[in-house]
Amino acid sequence: MNFEQFDFVAWVVIPLLVFLARLVDVSLATLRHILIFRGMKKVVPFFAFIEILVWTLAITQVMENLSNLAALFAWALGFSAGTYLGMLIEERLALGHQLVRVIHQKMPVDFVKSLNDKGYGITSLGAHGAFGQVDVSLIVSPRKRLGQLLKMLNGMAPQPFYTVEDVRSVGARVFAAPHQGGFVADGSVKKK
Repeated sequence: MNFEQFDFVAWVVIPLLVFLARLVDVSLATLRHILIFRGMKKVVPFFAFIEILVWTLAITQVMENLSNLAALFAWALGFSAGTYLGMLIEERLALGHQLVRVIHQKMPVDFVKSLNDKGYGITSLGAHGAFGQVDVSLIVSPRKRLGQLLKMLNGMAPQPFYTVEDVRSVGARVFAAPHQGGFVADGSVKKK
């Protein structure tokens, strides 16, 4: 191969720039979609503006260099990597709240107190399961603290059955926690 004839800009620089642009714009698109789902309307237009600006720069380079297979490959690779990076960023940010629904025979009083002491509000309802009476407990947790809550639940004996669901929004800001004052939706405890 004759390196004097190798077009470094066309085969290395442009594909690298296209890849990086797609990495940024698709990451922003992924975050934008998640923010829309979470009801965070105020920041979404900012993400959309930056996303489309970067996308326009990337598509311009690809369209001007259609015969450059490296740029096309970088476009596709940037899309895949951007999707993955967007999910990682969203996971790290852990925006919003999640509802943990716990089905158990009887939630131990000391466990409920332990949850309240750590700032979790809990509401329990009676229900009927396949093997008789059960309790269904509902716990709204900030996503940043979900791991701590699940670790506590997994440490219970017998281990309860639980499901985790996304919560689009939390309407009330204070949930009753009689022995402590109140549970604030952000996970902190509000003293009366």
